Amino acid sequence: MKVLVIGGGGREHALVWKLSQSRLVDRVYCTPGNAGIADIAECVSADSSDFSKLVDFVKYEWIDLTVVGPEDPLSKGIVDAFEKEGRRIVGPTKAAAQLESSKIFCKDFLRKYRIATADYKVFSAYSQAADYVRMKGAPIVVKADGLAAGKGVFVAGTVEEALEALTIILKERAFGDAGNRVIVEECIMGEEASFMAFTDGTTIVPMVSSQDHKRIFDGDNGPNTGGMGAYSPAPVITTALESEIMERVMHPTINGLKSEGIKYKGILYAGLMIKDGIPYVLEFNCRFGDPETQPVLMRLDTDIMDIFDAIADERLSEVEIKWKEESAVCVVLASGGYPGKYDNGREIAGLEEAKEINDAYVFHAGTSFNDGRLVTAGGRVLGVTGLGKDIRAAKEKAYEAVGRVRFDGMQYRKDIADRALNR
Repeated sequence: MKVLVIGGGGREHALVWKLSQSRLVDRVYCTPGNAGIADIAECVSADSSDFSKLVDFVKYEWIDLTVVGPEDPLSKGIVDAFEKEGRRIVGPTKAAAQLESSKIFCKDFLRKYRIATADYKVFSAYSQAADYVRMKGAPIVVKADGLAAGKGVFVAGTVEEALEALTIILKERAFGDAGNRVIVEECIMGEEASFMAFTDGTTIVPMVSSQDHKRIFDGDNGPNTGGMGAYSPAPVITTALESEIMERVMHPTINGLKSEGIKYKGILYAGLMIKDGIPYVLEFNCRFGDPETQPVLMRLDTDIMDIFDAIADERLSEVEIKWKEESAVCVVLASGGYPGKYDNGREIAGLEEAKEINDAYVFHAGTSFNDGRLVTAGGRVLGVTGLGKDIRAAKEKAYEAVGRVRFDGMQYRKDIADRALNR
């Protein structure tokens, strides 16, 4: 069986890595891929926004299944284009992907189906939004409506910070059309958790719990990023709370979409805030999280192709999904200056030494080759992931491998998974 993975980050490297272990898969392609993915799959130079050419490639190569990693092609309708041509693909349609591509659609949907979320208002004009912020006070949250690579959400501790966020989105147009409208919502205080599940539109199977670290600096300080590390399991998600999330969030969401005439197939990721034992939805992602995918897939004990086949064929209820008892921790190594401006082309060293550590794996996110040298090619460069008998052992394994990797300007958090260890 041949499989194509769309994307080129750490999440896609983890997917390719897991697919390459499948007894069902003979060959894995990835577009565009990265330097690490190229070691275990055939990287294809193709425009992931040109769906007709991708469909032609899938037909020409007799590819059996396509798996979509990032949100952008999902939001633009890649699944619709493939299904129109009768090609098997894992991911939600454009209509379903609005849960992520439009925060306003998501919030209105949550309100309609009485799924717990923060109170909010929508604005397109700076003056009205600013007046509302001054009236409500801080802390308060400001969000760009559309996709902004994980950087369109501002948790403002003061009114001044909130006004600055409104300026960035609505006046400076930092996110382009994604910032045509903003959501200003109450700031719910609690503990964040990532909750991902597989679904074929009817059956929903939760993955093991995970939790990521959004802020760039230790102690959850500094600006938000795409994610600086993650661990699994997340102690905040107890067995009882998992049942609550499935009952209050996941089933109402899938059923609500079905009521709207939308069948959701693929990965559904709920970003949650747990307050007083109640899960509030902060956002939905319509694909695997990054970097949560890395530790979660390290723990997956079922052939991932069995799961993807079942999702595509709408028979997920027939698959028993098993997980390893061990814990996993992923530490992201980022370029100096990230999430602001940073330089690419820094040579990366130490990966061969990191490979010598058992139960540790280095997933590439932003890497490429330059004259035969492995170099940085993104803000988040590598995701060093360790597996251990518990969170502490997994963290030690991950940081042992981190200690062997080097590139100019390399930055990373030293406290990944500490919130689990300090509970």
